[in-house]
Amino acid sequence: MVWTGTWVAERLGVELIGDEKLPDLLGLALRRNPKRAHLLVSNVLGKHVPQRPSVVHGHGYALGLRVRDLLGPAEAARSVVLGYAETATGLGHSVADGLGFARYLHSTRRPVEGAATAGGFEESHSHATSHLLLPEDPELLSAPGPLVLVDDEFSTGNTVLNTIRDLHERYPRERYVVVALVDMRSAADLGRLEAFGREIGARIDLVAGATGTVRLPDGVLAKGQALVTAHEPAAATGSAFASVSVPQQPRGPRTGSVPAPVRVDLGWPAGVPDGGRHGFTPAHAVALNDALPAMTERLTEALGGARRVLVLGFEELMYAPLRLALALERAGTDVRYSTTTRSPVLAVDDPGYAIRTRLVFPAHDEPADGPGERYAYNVAGGGFDAVVAVVDTVADTPELHAPDGLLAQLAAHIPHVVLAVVPSYVPRVSEAPEAPEAPERSSMLPEPLRGPAFSSYAPEEVGWLLQDLSDVELEAPTEEREEAIQSGGAHYAESLPVEYQPSERYQELYTSALDASAARIARAVGTVTETVLAERGPRPVLVSLARAGTPVGVLMRRWAQHRHGVDLPHYAVSIVRGRGIDANALRWLAEHHDPADVVFVDGWTGKGAITRELADAIKEFGKEFGKGDGKEDGKEDGSGGFVPEIAVLADPGSCVRTYGTREDFLIPSACLNSTVSGLISRTVLRADLVGPHDFHGAKFYRELAGADVSTAFLDAVAARFDEVADGVDTEVKELLAADRTPTWEGWAAVERISEEYGIHDVNLVKPGVGETTRVLLRRVPWKILAKRGAGADLAHVRLLAEQRGVPVEEVDELPYSCVGLIHPRFTRGATGADGKAVVSQ
Repeated sequence: MVWTGTWVAERLGVELIGDEKLPDLLGLALRRNPKRAHLLVSNVLGKHVPQRPSVVHGHGYALGLRVRDLLGPAEAARSVVLGYAETATGLGHSVADGLGFARYLHSTRRPVEGAATAGGFEESHSHATSHLLLPEDPELLSAPGPLVLVDDEFSTGNTVLNTIRDLHERYPRERYVVVALVDMRSAADLGRLEAFGREIGARIDLVAGATGTVRLPDGVLAKGQALVTAHEPAAATGSAFASVSVPQQPRGPRTGSVPAPVRVDLGWPAGVPDGGRHGFTPAHAVALNDALPAMTERLTEALGGARRVLVLGFEELMYAPLRLALALERAGTDVRYSTTTRSPVLAVDDPGYAIRTRLVFPAHDEPADGPGERYAYNVAGGGFDAVVAVVDTVADTPELHAPDGLLAQLAAHIPHVVLAVVPSYVPRVSEAPEAPEAPERSSMLPEPLRGPAFSSYAPEEVGWLLQDLSDVELEAPTEEREEAIQSGGAHYAESLPVEYQPSERYQELYTSALDASAARIARAVGTVTETVLAERGPRPVLVSLARAGTPVGVLMRRWAQHRHGVDLPHYAVSIVRGRGIDANALRWLAEHHDPADVVFVDGWTGKGAITRELADAIKEFGKEFGKGDGKEDGKEDGSGGFVPEIAVLADPGSCVRTYGTREDFLIPSACLNSTVSGLISRTVLRADLVGPHDFHGAKFYRELAGADVSTAFLDAVAARFDEVADGVDTEVKELLAADRTPTWEGWAAVERISEEYGIHDVNLVKPGVGETTRVLLRRVPWKILAKRGAGADLAHVRLLAEQRGVPVEEVDELPYSCVGLIHPRFTRGATGADGKAVVSQ
């Protein structure tokens, strides 16, 4: 395999020194530039060299993961990523994906009328230097947290220094991270970043995919310019660089007719920006992910069975075409990806040279610096039988369709041309403040955590309004926790139980339970979802109570998507008995959605303690964040606009109006802990870890991935949606016409049991299959009350009770299938009913 830098290296004496992988990442080319003749051509950037989209996105995503590891989850969630136009706009966006859908902005050379400029800087070695920063949200760059700056190549450090210098004067912060595919600084430049950081009082880190340097002989600039002059056919055409499929042929008049391109309507999601020119949020990322399957189908149809496809982006428009190309690749298409560029580079048809062919065409987006030539490299002669040209609406001009325009140039070399136009995002116009102002408290809240960085759920399935405490040791032995909780020395939410790992026999029971109840669960999911849609409007915002409610929220979202084609937003928040719901999460929701659209979701009700906790917490929220009495929102209950009700899968305690069933049956997700809930722990609220302006915390148990059945559980239930659809429709009609007023009979039963068994504390009585299972997995159980005649729904309960030496007492007249009783006076010396110490197995 010939290195694509050989041609330049042999003629100019240029040497690439560094990591062994550098030759695979970089080639060399020449350009007419008064500052630097040689050009490092990336093989994985997707700019000059067509590459598989999975390789392009994968390199940026991997760098993002490294930045996340460097910063830690909490700081990563607060970070903003800034990419450089035009070359690194897609790379920067991919880094933001790897960070966990971080907020993203890229610089631009396209002024936008009415958009306020938040900064600008110069790129010292480029032929086109001025960069503008045009965020729609004026607080994006002033928000606290690290700023991650992403470029394809770190050569001298001047561009990054110019950027940080400009931004630090306007929006000072404590930490910056510089990211590049390759770090090619010379020895003289290596210490400049660290020294500059000391000068401004900020930490500056560097993350690079590979490191090395370029050794340049004396006089290389003049030699390089002479070499360009000798090989470019410009003199005969009057053009700086010729339009060629074989580089030695100059651009000449076109002959013959060129078929018009096939225009495809992508169905781009409304409100989603075409890129990061004005900012791109995690919510935008989720909406784009949701829309990609349908857009991929439209593209596939327009390609008509093409064998080898190129998706060609347009200058700064790199990320949108990259994601489209990646979706095509994942759907089985043999696809490559690259983009057009403003950068003039010499083409030489030699296997040891990085730019083999070039197409030249007029600019077609009415650039601010006037008309000029634009280029597409290594497209002609690439063996493509179809190309998808992706542009935005600003660039869909007569120049694009002209006889010498981009589409005609592509059609001369590729038989099938498809045009996909992405709507150019128009930012909301607002007056820019004369000086940056400190953000209000609400804007300091981070964006939701999403998988795969946090949880094993797909990122579009749920956004966690939590902070990641995965690196904190929070687990304590069950007996120690119980003693601390009952003695008043600690709250149950201040620590975590050690995760129960099921035995083989217990795992078999879980699998059998899922097989037997999947259709029953699917029917309950459908019933509660259709009820919500009927009573709360066509696009409710699902907010599950982490973590038991989260699998139910995901299933409700899947039902709405499957039956109605509606993608409902879904978030998970923390609620803690005795402490209330996470008020910061409510503030975030109120800032991003209409509170009246929010529907709180849980798995099941027991005695209704969380139902009451939610109602009280919502009322307190309305008081705190109103103007004093909590009624300024027009709600007499001072709710801040939130509806203080819960929708649940099962409501055996008759505590809520919106439910899938009131039967107390086994919901298999109650049988396990994190391994059926996206590998997320129960939520944590502890003063030394969760400040007044923080989300509650939780852990992501990545180490349990081998035992994770979260997605398998969802898929097993969703597979039964179609077969239960008719039954759901009938049941929902009956429910909507029925009196569903809660009777609270479960609470009455719990009070009776608490007194009859001498417990005198309703918090130690846990009714229902789900709550009983939790007692056996997390607490120190005393005894289990089982409804006489209850069958398979209690098989796992009986097994857990057997393993822990807990008696099961058969009783009559129980409104639940079973009730778990926690030992009422527990110390580590306390005894169970058999006189022996209760020991966790």
